[in-house]
Amino acid sequence: MYDLIVIGGGPAGAAAAITTARTGARVLMLERGRFPRHKVCGEFVSAESLHLLGELLCQVKRGLLTQASRISQARIFVDDRMLQAPVEPAAASIARLELDAALWQSAEQAGVETSQQVTVQSVSGSGPFVVGSSAGKLESRAVINASGRWSNLSSPPSNGEAKVKWIGVKGHFSETRRPSSVDLYFFEGGYCGVQPVDLSTDQDLSRVNACAMVRADVASSLAEVFALHPDLAERARRWQPLSEPVTTSPLIFRTPCPEHAGILMAGDAAGFVDPFVGDGISLALRSGRMAAEYLLPFFAGDVPFERARHQYVRSYENELAPIFQMASKIRKAVSLPKVVRVPALAVLQKTPLLTRYLVKKTR
Repeated sequence: MYDLIVIGGGPAGAAAAITTARTGARVLMLERGRFPRHKVCGEFVSAESLHLLGELLCQVKRGLLTQASRISQARIFVDDRMLQAPVEPAAASIARLELDAALWQSAEQAGVETSQQVTVQSVSGSGPFVVGSSAGKLESRAVINASGRWSNLSSPPSNGEAKVKWIGVKGHFSETRRPSSVDLYFFEGGYCGVQPVDLSTDQDLSRVNACAMVRADVASSLAEVFALHPDLAERARRWQPLSEPVTTSPLIFRTPCPEHAGILMAGDAAGFVDPFVGDGISLALRSGRMAAEYLLPFFAGDVPFERARHQYVRSYENELAPIFQMASKIRKAVSLPKVVRVPALAVLQKTPLLTRYLVKKTR
């Protein structure tokens, strides 16, 4: 009997597992894939979560933070205009290839039992829980689902939520003398974000991450995405690929759901935030830590499971859900007809403080 089984070994799952195991609880973390691996992700870690990430990483992996590229500016390219806003404090850019592997190793150092290439097929019970998996049946006092935005353990989307099919596609490229900014290129039917993702100080030849969210009827590859924005197409013409592109679908936006059938949901399993706000990794780390912290009094015998679960849901809705709401409003504003959007962009371009305010509200 485990105290906690965590489904998914990404940032949310690792944050939950590490937080719990460091108190002496017996924790098992299951991962369907295998590390290291590339993930479709903007690889932007906002400053609000860098301290938390530093706490979660084991000593030998904390160099990941000191070596990571710092992002101090955001540039938004849309409708022949460029909007700029400082990113204060500066964010970090860390490849998921390195981040997920470092968190997995940190979990093992914390005493978490880990198992890769294990698929969870079902979760039954209301405490204790029985987890049916490709490795057999397992039991635990609590379960945290951090398996990602689309799994058999999440509630299915409504017809309205799945009306438009969005896909994600990402690749790493080499670029000479790249800017230390996150650059967002918007076009009809999607956007592409580009930022440095180095672990070195070499400014002459650097690695950049290009990650796009696009409607399936508009593009299905990075080459097609690059052609949709003239500035991006010109910039990408000089790139050399450093990795095979990876894709994911469907990307579905829904109201965040931090609990389902008695299981605490964290990371993208709880809610998928608009990628352009750059808060996906931060929300994963924060929700994973939050879920674990509310379960700790239950493991200690101080509160019943139901109370711990309700406290997590309430805190998630108060602290994290507003970020999703603001991101949704910005996405809808960018998707307005051009005749409406252009005057609004002109106002933003002439009012840097307003642009800075919008960036801040997604944190």
